[in-house]
Amino acid sequence: MHFTDLGLRAEILRSIADQGYDTPTPIQAQAIPVVLEGRDLMAAAQTGTGKTAGFTLPILQLLSTNETSKVSMKRFKPRCLILVPTRELAVQVHESVRTYGRHLPLKSAVIYGGVGMGNQLAALKSGVDIIVATPGRLLDHIEQRSADLSGIEILVLDEADRMLDMGFIRDIRKLIALLPKKKQCLLFSATFSDDIRGLIAGLLHNPVSVEVARRNATIEVISQSVYHVDRDRKKELLIQLINDNGWHQVLVFTRTKHGADALSERLTKAGIKSAALHGNKSQGQRQRALDDFKRLKVHVLVATDIAARGIDIDELPHVVNYELPNVPEDYVHRIGRTGRAGSSGEAVSLVCVDEHSLLRDIERLLKRDIEKRIVPGFEPDPRIKAEPIQKPRSGQQPHSNKPRSHQPRTPSGQPKFQAARRPRSPGPSHRGA
Repeated sequence: MHFTDLGLRAEILRSIADQGYDTPTPIQAQAIPVVLEGRDLMAAAQTGTGKTAGFTLPILQLLSTNETSKVSMKRFKPRCLILVPTRELAVQVHESVRTYGRHLPLKSAVIYGGVGMGNQLAALKSGVDIIVATPGRLLDHIEQRSADLSGIEILVLDEADRMLDMGFIRDIRKLIALLPKKKQCLLFSATFSDDIRGLIAGLLHNPVSVEVARRNATIEVISQSVYHVDRDRKKELLIQLINDNGWHQVLVFTRTKHGADALSERLTKAGIKSAALHGNKSQGQRQRALDDFKRLKVHVLVATDIAARGIDIDELPHVVNYELPNVPEDYVHRIGRTGRAGSSGEAVSLVCVDEHSLLRDIERLLKRDIEKRIVPGFEPDPRIKAEPIQKPRSGQQPHSNKPRSHQPRTPSGQPKFQAARRPRSPGPSHRGA
């Protein structure tokens, strides 16, 4: 099958060709016809499967051919709303909308927290067809009456599982309540929890289900290995692995923001170009670090889980778990940054004695043992005993970046970043994402 077989208009096919594509991925081949038919869609798909184009392409087709697009007043009411969990993913999805819609007379805006509202207000005031947004900041615009959702024809919930994990369920329900009852709904999620199924029950009407691959099946193309090492020698081992193997583009995961900064500084001192990506960085710093990593100006990007959501790099060769995540599912999210869209990749985990139980949990989830390796000179000292790993507070997701009392703050007293929103407070600066 080729994109030309899907009934897409010439302007969209031209944009696809400009990107060098001619054959749709499995999720695109299955989702695009369903969306074009106007049906609701429930898709089980991870990042890296081509799902973003799987909904942006048919949405562009529908909005550009629908007769209502000829009504000028419609231009001042957005017609499509795409909700995503993080700033990075919002930027990525918006870029997809712009890339594939460049030859169409459609306007779009990206809405997220952590930056000023001026440009967003200007874009919304000028009139847009498509909004890509994180829930918290969009609610800020709703409160300021700068966004009107009464004309929405298509709603997309992208990475719905992560939005719920990050505590956005109430915000999503508030936003849905503002939308017209008659609309087309598209939901994409890697997993379908009871909360998501409850959301679907009241939102989607007779949806078509699409599943391109089970979660564990998508990582079969990724080579996975574990290096046993003492906790205080992890930095040294990582440096040796990067140098000895000539790794030129490596995404490294740490549990904490402080850990990401410390590791990045150590790598830089060792002569390895590195940058840290986490929630305390400004949006400009985060985008700069990601751009430099994509362009190979930086060879190692050290990131926390939340910050890494939405990272979209074709053929990223290496992912390193400098520290294992507390939740086994997050291991799959992490290593899924490589081996994307069917390409191969390598995932390496540096595991100390503290993390043996976490490793067992991951292997139970995968239903397989991960290959164990030891580098000569880095053999673990059997006399070192395990230390307890700090667990998240009750009711808080292990990978969450929700605000706490000790969160770093700006001179104005506001938190520098928050992935999930605070309890309701006046003013746009109280919401992040």
